[in-house]
Amino acid sequence: MHRILLIDDDQNLGPPLATYFQRFELQLVHATRPSEGLARLRIESFDAAILDVMLPEMDGFELCRTIRKDSDIPIIMLTARGDVMDRVVGLELGADDYLPKPFEPRELVARVQTVLRRRKPNGNGNPAVMSAAPTLQFEGLSIDTARRSVTRQGQEIELTGTEYELLLLLAREPGRVYSRDDILNQLRGHEAELYTRAVDIVVSRLRKKLEPLDCIKTLRNAGYSLALRRTPT
Repeated sequence: MHRILLIDDDQNLGPPLATYFQRFELQLVHATRPSEGLARLRIESFDAAILDVMLPEMDGFELCRTIRKDSDIPIIMLTARGDVMDRVVGLELGADDYLPKPFEPRELVARVQTVLRRRKPNGNGNPAVMSAAPTLQFEGLSIDTARRSVTRQGQEIELTGTEYELLLLLAREPGRVYSRDDILNQLRGHEAELYTRAVDIVVSRLRKKLEPLDCIKTLRNAGYSLALRRTPT
């Protein structure tokens, strides 16, 4: 059973949400303060985290930044206003997804299930691609699809689940141009609200982590493509 950490200061939110999550074989653990949540992340094993933006001690953005210093655990942000700027800031700090409050529990479960699927390959992934080419090798870049690890110029780098899936999508067909809508449909599902700014943010984060390699090419009004040449494995 996957373990999910919820950090939200609403004491009445955790118990009913935990009961609902159990229906989908998800164990929800509730922390009401960031310090408690960080302590639990250090000593316990979790598969994803859900962070409220409005928190005591530190807001959800600072909490996300703190978690990202040591962990690439999938993070979903809960934004009270559904403000676009809240979404942008959260994504820029390394969050994998966002959900405005108030939300339907079923939608939150769906978002959690999506980031968990990104986290590790399974029957919902791309078995044909993986079995045919478990390692994708490029000039200065190696993607081990079995371990979900990425090595840049001989050094392994940490990517969030969303960043990894975006890189893998581009790497499967180097040179192919993916529009923002193509990318959103691949990474978040066809039923997800299209939010093209999110793609630009994730691409920007990924580019920084892949520096000094110039991996991702932008084609104005068209989309993005991987600009590296495949090399024999």
